[in-house]
Amino acid sequence: MPHQNNKQHQAIRPAYEQHGAEGFYQQFGASYRNPHEPVVAALLAQAVARWQPPLGRVLDLACGSGEASLALEAQGAVAIDAIDPYTYAAYAERTGRAAERYTFEQIAAGALAGRHYDTIVCSFALHLAPLSRLPALALQLSLLAGHLLIVTPHKRPHIQAAWGWAPLGEIAAERVRARCYLSTQRAHPR
Repeated sequence: MPHQNNKQHQAIRPAYEQHGAEGFYQQFGASYRNPHEPVVAALLAQAVARWQPPLGRVLDLACGSGEASLALEAQGAVAIDAIDPYTYAAYAERTGRAAERYTFEQIAAGALAGRHYDTIVCSFALHLAPLSRLPALALQLSLLAGHLLIVTPHKRPHIQAAWGWAPLGEIAAERVRARCYLSTQRAHPR
C-alpha cells in the first residue's frame, strides 16, 4: 500500500503546484483522497492514546474525504461535525454525513461563535491558512474547544501561546506530524 500512496501523492503534487492550494481544492475537492491516510490514522490513534483528548463532540475542520473522522470514530469519537468548503462532497460520499462549507476566513471572523466541542482536529490543512489570518483563526478555535489536534506534512503551522493554545506535545511518522494543544481560553473537564 505505501507504493500506491506514493503514486497518489506524486499525482497530486503537480496539480497542487499548478493550481495553488485553493485552486486545487476548488477543482478536485469532490474527488479528493488524502494519500497519507494510513499515517494520519496511525498518528491520530497515537495522539488519542498519549494525550487522551475527549472525543464526545469533535469538529473535523477541513475534513477532506473523512480520513480524520473515520480514524477518530475508530478511537471512540461519539459525535463528529465536519467543515470543508471544497471537499464536502467527497466527505458526504465517503461518510454518509454532510459537511458544512465554512472557510478559514469565515471561522476566523467568528462564524462558529457559540459552538462548543471537546476536541477539534485539523488534518493536512491548517498549514495552508494565510499567516495573516492564523492568529485570529487559532484564537477563535480556542474559544470553541478544549483540545486541538493538528496533523500536518510540515513544521507549520507554528501555533503560539498568545493565540489561545498551550502545546502538549508532538509525534511524527513518515514525515507527518501530529501535535496536540490545550486551550487556554476554555475550562477543561477532568
